[in-house]
Amino acid sequence: MKDMDMTEKTLKRETLFKGNIIEVALDTVSLPNGGVSQRELVFHPGGVGIVAIDQGKIILVRQFRKPLEKVLLEIPAGKRDEKDHQDPKETALRELEEETGFTTQNLEKVCEVYLSPGFSNEKLWIYYTDQLIKVPNPLPQDDDELLIVERYTLEEAKKAILNGEIEDGKTIIGIQYWEMHEKG
Repeated sequence: MKDMDMTEKTLKRETLFKGNIIEVALDTVSLPNGGVSQRELVFHPGGVGIVAIDQGKIILVRQFRKPLEKVLLEIPAGKRDEKDHQDPKETALRELEEETGFTTQNLEKVCEVYLSPGFSNEKLWIYYTDQLIKVPNPLPQDDDELLIVERYTLEEAKKAILNGEIEDGKTIIGIQYWEMHEKG
């Protein structure tokens, strides 16, 4: 069973939408069992999330997320783009500075995860640092972002997950990593 070819072959791709952030396509595919099906796909350049620890507290940002029509509490994060030369580490450093006013010389990659592989190729790189440096004149936040920066102890962050205040997957992964890092 493990050696079975499960590959779906693309027979036809129709681009339905091409925006500034995502592209949406409809693929017609041949299935390994000989059938034919359709797949709705979202292509995304990927992003980063940063677990930033300042004096024993994680820095989180509170911001409105339009697809959910509500405010979420998240680790600093952002989309990869050309100004970072497609290097996720550069994106992480830029987003950390824009959203928190900090930078670091010690950024450790935690993991790379696919967020919704059933329909999207979006990959997220998560980084960790506990060696923050305050930037005197930090990069400005994006014009279309309104963020509130907050700090939580590990116990407060875990409680926020349990009571449903933190619902964001990358943030939950980041807090779990922080806890494992603390326990050595």
